[in-house]
This record gives sequence, C-alpha cells and structure tokens, in this order.
Amino acid sequence: MPYPTDRKYTKEHEWITADGTIGITNHAQDSLGDIVFVELPKVGTEITAGKTFGTVESVKAVSDLFAPVSGTVTGVNESLATAPEQVNKDAHGAWMVKIRVKDPSEMNALLSAPDYDKFVSEEAGH
Repeated sequence: MPYPTDRKYTKEHEWITADGTIGITNHAQDSLGDIVFVELPKVGTEITAGKTFGTVESVKAVSDLFAPVSGTVTGVNESLATAPEQVNKDAHGAWMVKIRVKDPSEMNALLSAPDYDKFVSEEAGH
C-alpha cells in the first residue's frame, strides 16, 4: 500500500502532516490488529519529539504513541474515544492529535513516504 506523500513518518510508525496533524500508519494498525481503545493527551499538553504522548490498545497489545516532533496539543480526535476502530478502517485519515509544532526543522529528521515504505519492507525482512 502506498503511503501518502503529504506527510512525514517515524520509525515508530506515526505520521505527521505539515500542519501538525498526527496519526499512526496503516502498517501500525495492521500490526496491532483490532484497535479497542486510544488514550490521547488533553489540549494544551506539551509533547516532546521521541517521547510517548498516548497509547493505542488492540486485542493483541498496548502500544505507545511517540511524538514525531515537539509541540503543544491544539486538538484531539474525540471520536476515537467511542469509535477507535476508525483507525483500522482508515489509518491515514483517522488523525489522533493536532499540535502547534515548536520547531519545524525537527520534521527534517523524519522519513519521507518512500523512505518509510522502504523501512517497513526491510523491517518485515522482504
């Protein structure tokens, strides 16, 4: 599955758009299986690049969400509280949080869509 090229990716399988919208990749939701709960920070929370900012719980496991860049949470996708399966249906459409990015240059350290696709293939041993 091609990854959208309008965003950057982390090796922990999160994506972020230029406007600071964050979610998890299709690869991540596929690995997790049926998502049953998403725990996200409140608006106003400061998140730090590389640190956890929430969790995704599936029938298989609980996974931490890692911040792709640092910033302040400006929005939370409240619909995931009652319908976490949206992430399984459309991982690249079901955003989790929106942040005001503190330092846009942090985006430069993230993977492009082709680089992420290559990373996932290598991780899977293909």
